[in-house]
Amino acid sequence: MTEFTDIELLEQFRKEETKHYAFNLLVQQYQQKVYWHIRRILIDHDDTNDVVQNVFIKIWKSLDNFREDSKLFTWIYRIATNEAITFLNQKKKRFFIPLVNVEHELANSLNSDPLFTGDDIERLLQKAILKLPTQQRIVFNMKYYEGLKYEQISEVLGVTVGALKASYHHAVKKIEKFVTQH
Repeated sequence: MTEFTDIELLEQFRKEETKHYAFNLLVQQYQQKVYWHIRRILIDHDDTNDVVQNVFIKIWKSLDNFREDSKLFTWIYRIATNEAITFLNQKKKRFFIPLVNVEHELANSLNSDPLFTGDDIERLLQKAILKLPTQQRIVFNMKYYEGLKYEQISEVLGVTVGALKASYHHAVKKIEKFVTQH
């Protein structure tokens, strides 16, 4: 599939006759990236699919108002991150359990998830990542798995580069400690 630039996608989206086509291209271009970004936060495949669907519905409804203050990728990731965090918070409230217990349940679900294809080392890493506070977990995933630069993460999360570097450093130390103890 040919990737289109943000400008090309937006130009096509703003024309009534190509709006649906452009949105389909946008979904094709970003769906897998968004899925894995959210999946690393939520762990559960079904929950991730629900949130991804919500993300693209939100994008569809809001894309006309996209001001291009940031890159389209950044804007989409910001929506995806916020939707995933909102979902975790709703899950916590719905079941009247602390977020730490939600993360414990997610860690347990790794063992029974038929769609998790990682080996024992990857499973241990995922359990270590789930022990991190949400913000550190998101920063670690974006840096480690997605290879984003601190400047890109800063645009998505609205956090200073210095704070992100500190979060990533603390996350790595906590993960190293968890892995050596297990």
